[in-house]
Amino acid sequence: MIFKFCTILLFAMLSVQVFAQDNLPELVRAVKPSAVAIETFGAKGEKLARGSGFFVAPDKIITNRHVIENASRVEIRLVNGKTYSSNGVLAIDGEGDLALLQISVPSDQAVPVPLSIEKSTPQEGESIVVIGNPYGLEGSVSNGIVSAVRDIAGYGRIIQITAPISPGSSGSPVVNMRGEVIGIATLQAAEGQSLNFAVPASRIAALKIGNIQSFSNLDADSRKNKRASAERLYLQGLGVLSKDDYARAVSFFEKATQIDPDYAEAWYQAGFAYGMLGKHAEALKATRQAARVRPDWAEAQINIGASSFALGQFKDAESAYRQAAKIDSSNGDTQYALGLTLNKLNRADEEILALKRAIALKPEYAAAFEKLGTAYFKAKRLNEALAAFEQFKILKGDAKAYNFVGETLFELGKFDESVEVFNTALGMSSDFAKARYNLGRAYLKLDNQTAAISQYEYLKNSNAEWADKLYVLIYP
Repeated sequence: MIFKFCTILLFAMLSVQVFAQDNLPELVRAVKPSAVAIETFGAKGEKLARGSGFFVAPDKIITNRHVIENASRVEIRLVNGKTYSSNGVLAIDGEGDLALLQISVPSDQAVPVPLSIEKSTPQEGESIVVIGNPYGLEGSVSNGIVSAVRDIAGYGRIIQITAPISPGSSGSPVVNMRGEVIGIATLQAAEGQSLNFAVPASRIAALKIGNIQSFSNLDADSRKNKRASAERLYLQGLGVLSKDDYARAVSFFEKATQIDPDYAEAWYQAGFAYGMLGKHAEALKATRQAARVRPDWAEAQINIGASSFALGQFKDAESAYRQAAKIDSSNGDTQYALGLTLNKLNRADEEILALKRAIALKPEYAAAFEKLGTAYFKAKRLNEALAAFEQFKILKGDAKAYNFVGETLFELGKFDESVEVFNTALGMSSDFAKARYNLGRAYLKLDNQTAAISQYEYLKNSNAEWADKLYVLIYP
């Protein structure tokens, strides 16, 4: 069945108060009983690994998936020192590095901590606390802030935190000042470097619970399945990617695809990283592999379109964007990209249609209004161009937008109005050379040569390339 934690954690919201920054000790005392230490053992009883976790329900503990890898038995130690064996695994999210464990403990000893899933996004600069409970310690507490919240295409969000995560604390709750878990701390080792970040609480809430599985069976399945090993490399790559280190990130994604050639998400991220490095041929090759595995993945088709566009392969880009739009008709960005591609193919009517569709899906899409106005202007459909540029001006409100409106008014023969708009543009950006050239030629249309010469002198003194163009109009 599908298990949404938000439906069973409501009672836990009453167990944790709202804490101010200056009540940090009180917050730690309230949340620490939720944190547990985890120790894993192999088939022969040998100790394997240590980590942390926390109660999300009276009989459920969340931790990192890598903490329980290769385990045949898992022991949970509470903050009071009592130890219990986990009954098994209820859910796994390999890409999120999450494992949901079942445990039977007296109800008065299980202290679930609420998940912050009602809030939209943790805010950069927000204070947080990481509360772990590795073996050998009564509890470990580190505090810091949310340094960044990154949206990674094809994955979702990663929360970067400044609070250090010590070995053994991987799987700890990352708690805000309201005593709510915003994420689960993940410590990844990537080429000798530690990557400290948090997987958002929303991924915990979205876990799908199945039948309980023993650790031995999970380990056996993982050994048979290449995906588990590939996912570890994938997550390491995401951690590096979240720091915009695309060159290092791509190596992890490529290694993941070498282990599991049918790992679409790893191919996709490799393609994305290559694209950000400007290696568009490599990006196209990788993303085509993602689409091979998941042909109905709109994001992969979009990236194929982007790489093809960057390589000047506009027909291929058009085909990819149309396929993406067919898969997901609600994405305005796809229609916008299709419009740009059709512009390169000199198919103006189709370009205009794509841009109008983009605007219908995103009514405040400023860039689409700009391109739509430009397409109408080029097609001499000036009234429609003016309407599009006016909307662009409302949304953007900068000198460039006013200049577009002014140019269209000029072509419509409304010279007085164009002068007013060009002056507004120059009031926003006095060194906007094209707007000053346009103002000069509008003055000429109004037989105000003196004012036009004044604009020329300004352009000449600023060594603008538009000076000579205006000079030719003044002195034909």
